[in-house]
Amino acid sequence: WHAAATRADGEAWVSSIPALIDGNSDGLRAGGHFNTEDIERLGKASHEAYLRIRPLLAERGRQGFVRRCHGDLHLANIALIDDQPVLFDAIEFDAQMATVDVFYDLAFTLMDLLQHDQLRAANTALNRYLAATPADNLDALSVLPLFMSIRAAIRAQVALARLKRPHSDRPGIVDEAQRYFDLARMLIRPPAPRLIAVGGLSGTGKTVLAYALAPFVAPQPGAVVLRSDLVRKQMFGVEDTHRLPPSAYTPEVTAHVYDTLAQHARRVLAQGHSALIDGVFAREDERDAIAALARERNVSLNGLFLVADLATRQARIGSRRGDASDATQEVAALQEHYKIGHVGWATIDASGTEAQTLQNCRNAIAKGQTTQPD
Repeated sequence: WHAAATRADGEAWVSSIPALIDGNSDGLRAGGHFNTEDIERLGKASHEAYLRIRPLLAERGRQGFVRRCHGDLHLANIALIDDQPVLFDAIEFDAQMATVDVFYDLAFTLMDLLQHDQLRAANTALNRYLAATPADNLDALSVLPLFMSIRAAIRAQVALARLKRPHSDRPGIVDEAQRYFDLARMLIRPPAPRLIAVGGLSGTGKTVLAYALAPFVAPQPGAVVLRSDLVRKQMFGVEDTHRLPPSAYTPEVTAHVYDTLAQHARRVLAQGHSALIDGVFAREDERDAIAALARERNVSLNGLFLVADLATRQARIGSRRGDASDATQEVAALQEHYKIGHVGWATIDASGTEAQTLQNCRNAIAKGQTTQPD
């Protein structure tokens, strides 16, 4: 939808945001359902966020990210038809209202998934969107807190508007509006980002763990997952499931892959968003580089190194279908001879179920059994 959308001049959109914030404040005050001081604080924080990101928004307008979008992309306007998500009921009556930054369009869906406690779906939507769109979007993640907050405030007002209908369920409607309002207040003040690195030999379940863990990594909608297998495929300009030759796995190429992962993570962290890197990290210098990045960005580093016996790893590799990894059971056997050296990260038993591994990792992070920047 966004790729096909018509580009537009971004200046008018960027200049309209303060009025949108003020309109939300006025609408939230009407009816007296919300705490006035909370509304004032939300409005103040929203204006402050806007001033911080205005130069970025203006630049995105010049880069073509302001387009004639759907405009009303909450969950009630998305249907699954023949196993495909279909967008409908777009704003057609007001081109100006629907001419926005594509991230503002996406933010509506992400926010609504969060409001419905669909953390995994929200994180999946974000990561798949980033994987399918220009890498410049990594440099714009700082706009999401404001955009999602504005969208949540709008939905709070829409919910309250239903009170005017005959036979409305007043308690349920007010509760729904309050949840959207509370979400708007939470999203506008995101917590500090963190850097998470998941390492381990092939077949330990790094990628499954990464995507399972990412939704629980603040700020919402969860960490951006940066996978070494995908970066390598992108470097060679092939589809994710295309098998690369051995020449694509030389030490020089692998070093370039890890450098690229660090660069992407640096861009994500610079936007105040968390990054989760998925790679083997078999070399000390690769792990040291991640620690250096955490120090550079002054963020917490959570290093997790998954371990499992060879039989388990080979069985998992043998059951893969349509995956980006080129690892084979023979590669797994060769990796047994790797000299991993001092890991310095939390060692996680990954021989059990996916749920057990996820819980082991969350426990390690909660207990501080990971590394921190010096």
